Amino acid sequence: MAEQKYVSLQQDSGKVNGNVEISHQVIEILLGIATNQIDGVYEMRGTISNRIDSLFGRINHGKGVDVSFNDDKVSADVYVYLNYGVSIPKVSLEIQKSAIEQLEFMTDLDLSEINVHVVGLIAKKESGEIERVTTDKKE
Repeated sequence: MAEQKYVSLQQDSGKVNGNVEISHQVIEILLGIATNQIDGVYEMRGTISNRIDSLFGRINHGKGVDVSFNDDKVSADVYVYLNYGVSIPKVSLEIQKSAIEQLEFMTDLDLSEINVHVVGLIAKKESGEIERVTTDKKE
């Protein structure tokens, strides 16, 4: 089983004793939801396990997000499929802005770096079929 990682938040008020710790998985979920809400994002990269879970109605909002901690710095890698025809630089910039804003608002943590990896495009045909164009070996 993977080791559980937590990031501790600093308390500024001298009135409350105790610690606040946030699991790295919660941060992955937060960033995953923020990314999925951006127009032009079709879905996050998942695994076979994620696809099987989704068939049973279980959604992993943290899929497609890798978070790492180095001292007091948080960095993230986000792996996405975008809709065919969108501006990749504009959507990627919106992903970065949204992730930074949401993480700061919800946790008071600063995201020092967020890398957006576009692993494929999704094209919708007139017949309603979906064509997945990817070079991602993990899918």
